[in-house]
Amino acid sequence: MGIFDFLTGEFIDVIHWTDDTRDTMVWRFEREGHEIKYGAKLTVREGQSAVFVHEGQLADVFSPGLYMLETNNMPILTTLQHWDHGFKSPFKSEIYFVNTTRFNDLKWGTKNPIMCRDPEFGPVRIRAFGTYSVRVTDPGRFLLEIVGTDGEFTMDEISFQIRNIIVQAFSRIVAGSGIPVLDMAANTDELGKLVAGEITKVVADYGLEIPEFYIENISLPPAVEAAMDKRTSMGIVGNLDSYMKFSAAEALGAENSAMAASMGAGMGAGIGMGMAQAGPWGAAPAAAAPAAAHPAPPPPPPVEKVWHIAENGATKGPFSRATMGQKAGAGELKRETLVWTAGQDGWKPAEDVAELAQLFTVLPPPPPPAG
Repeated sequence: MGIFDFLTGEFIDVIHWTDDTRDTMVWRFEREGHEIKYGAKLTVREGQSAVFVHEGQLADVFSPGLYMLETNNMPILTTLQHWDHGFKSPFKSEIYFVNTTRFNDLKWGTKNPIMCRDPEFGPVRIRAFGTYSVRVTDPGRFLLEIVGTDGEFTMDEISFQIRNIIVQAFSRIVAGSGIPVLDMAANTDELGKLVAGEITKVVADYGLEIPEFYIENISLPPAVEAAMDKRTSMGIVGNLDSYMKFSAAEALGAENSAMAASMGAGMGAGIGMGMAQAGPWGAAPAAAAPAAAHPAPPPPPPVEKVWHIAENGATKGPFSRATMGQKAGAGELKRETLVWTAGQDGWKPAEDVAELAQLFTVLPPPPPPAG
């Protein structure tokens, strides 16, 4: 290799960066041991910024365009180097390319439920998730606050921190908004703007902004959703009495249908058995079924209840109810007469026994004593 080739390899004449990863936020342009030639060309494409860091200090920031690296284009670096306008020797400096385009469709969500006070349901827990986009607005500040000396910084390295900021802001705004949970779905746009405004105040210190923020869904615990579904069903039903009657009628109809189907199946089975007994084409059976040899006897007649009467320390009887009626008519059986029958708990006045008390209702009460 000749001396000219060696000198050419020592200097970098063109500085640029093309990215196809779609998630790289910062990329450092460097080659160990190589110096940047004074007057080299710097190409910064749309959606990029180039940041010079010289000896650990933030120097010049270049927006999109084509630059000749000379003293008039690098005022901060010229001041740091104490360059004169005639200085044209190579210099060493780190160049960081920062992606300033939007990183879209980034996910966020509440890891744990958020407790808030609902004016209708009381304390409730809600969850939420959605998407957002982020963009670098101040490449120098972003490099100092977040990236540091990382040679390749991706969106994944900061997305977790941004999600924490989003959840914190969302929890604070939702808990203090006073919006009922039933109305949150209709106010997601307003809530999204409030949350985005709070987030932007925080991430601005990192040199970032949140140009878009969306709340896709706000959900309640399953138990609360089930209660809300029941309440909705009651609202649709309207008159509860009419609904109960309709449900009862519907259940009765289903029961009758099942019973009819069962009876139909039983009748079909009986007809099939009859046809099997009759033989083919309805022929008479070969032998009639034998009649019952011993028909069931009739039930025995009920045992007539009889009573005993206690008079003057002696008992009389037993007497049937008809006889007791005759005695009552003749005045031999009075209301206070003590009687007893099998199964009765001790002796009782006749008027306290239901079967005998009826005998005195057809008789006039005893006459009053003579005056």
